[in-house]
Amino acid sequence: MIKAPENYAVWLSTPNQAFVEIASDLGYRKFVLDLEHGLFDADKTDAVIALMLAQGFEVYAKVLGPEPVAIQRALDMACTGVIIPHIGGIDHAREITKSAKYPPLGTRSFSGTRPSRYGGADASHYIEANKTTLCFPMIESAEALADVEEILALPTVDGLFPGPSDLALSRGRGCYKNTEEDKADLRRIAEAAKAAGKPWVMPAWSKIEREEALALGASFLVVVDEYGSLYEGLAGPLQNN
Repeated sequence: MIKAPENYAVWLSTPNQAFVEIASDLGYRKFVLDLEHGLFDADKTDAVIALMLAQGFEVYAKVLGPEPVAIQRALDMACTGVIIPHIGGIDHAREITKSAKYPPLGTRSFSGTRPSRYGGADASHYIEANKTTLCFPMIESAEALADVEEILALPTVDGLFPGPSDLALSRGRGCYKNTEEDKADLRRIAEAAKAAGKPWVMPAWSKIEREEALALGASFLVVVDEYGSLYEGLAGPLQNN
């Protein structure tokens, strides 16, 4: 059976347990949950995250928005990390990313849920969580790109997640088409991440995007999404009809 490379991730838009099991059988070990645009409620989200963690997945939640409750809710379910959309400039990034880290580094509150195995916690729990729970603000606005080096320097930021489509829109180019201008923006993000010694993640749906992102040093790639897989599966027989 074909096995996915370790640096390939899957984009999930619904709490589809069968999709998770199929991805696991194919060797995928990373998931990004689109809580912002996807169809997730709290109970089913918590259940599918528990399934993923039990199977050894890394689970990254693209949260509903740049809001403390949305960030903490995902971390209370023990996600590996949060991807935070709609980040503006450095001041906005500094304030919002604090929600992903416990004091004194940030402002995250303790929940006593899955991350602490539903019990109390000693000082080591907070220290370890601040090290291992990852915070990836999205670079998808002109303001965030302008301040990308400063954003990466924040102690509450562990890496970056570009949003190529919204970044192209914000920069006045309209639809993202992986043009030379699009490539230049991604190159700046990659170079800033390398200089800061922090990872960045690329949503790379095409072969050329994957090759380019890896050449720029992306730590892992989101290569397939749930809706796209369904569409391609349904469209396949029609193309051969």
